[in-house]
Amino acid sequence: MMNLLYEGKAKQLYSCEEPDKVYVHYKNSATAFNGIKKEEFEKKGVLNNTITSLIFNYLENAGVRTHFIEKVNDTDQICQHVTIIPLEVIIRNIVAGSMAKKYGLPEGQVLAKPVFELSYKNDALGDPLINDDHAVALHIVTEDELAFIKFQALRINMLLQEFFLKANLTLVDFKIEFGKTKNNQIILADEISPDTCRLWEVGTQEKFDKDRFRRDLGGVMEAYEEVLRRLTHE
Repeated sequence: MMNLLYEGKAKQLYSCEEPDKVYVHYKNSATAFNGIKKEEFEKKGVLNNTITSLIFNYLENAGVRTHFIEKVNDTDQICQHVTIIPLEVIIRNIVAGSMAKKYGLPEGQVLAKPVFELSYKNDALGDPLINDDHAVALHIVTEDELAFIKFQALRINMLLQEFFLKANLTLVDFKIEFGKTKNNQIILADEISPDTCRLWEVGTQEKFDKDRFRRDLGGVMEAYEEVLRRLTHE
């Protein structure tokens, strides 16, 4: 019998018979604004599980180590057990969302180079934005570990930009998380889906991501379905 190890806003993690693996279930829940806005969407778990599995396979084939092992059914995966590093790693290619609001920049402005951001993953504190020195001072990571995370995040950004562009989608920004294996190796974890990326139609800037939920634009699952369709058929 599997035991629930952790339940987040969008996923549940269960124990496996093998202690170095976890069973990940994708829920139909959508949340925004640190959980203040909530809604259930039929098929959301299926879509995010399928898209994440597809992307993690792509990254693995490109040489990026991830926790992903296999997709076992429509909503579930088997993944390597890791200890999540409490950092939300954000890469921004184009101004959108909080960056536009905080700095008074026009949404859609292309950045001269990708911006690497860190948030301290702590719901009680509202996941505050921190800098590199904070991350080290809080004993979250060492300087060497942070340098590795930044290198990997920028490499993942390059790979994902190419991947989504083939589907006529611009990768505006995205959030990823990393974890440590039992051997203390840092690998990509969590998920990569329209929940964690901003994806705009090339040219029109039509949104195909969770901003459709955040901003009450409608057509949330239709947008996620279109992302999957393009990634698998174009």
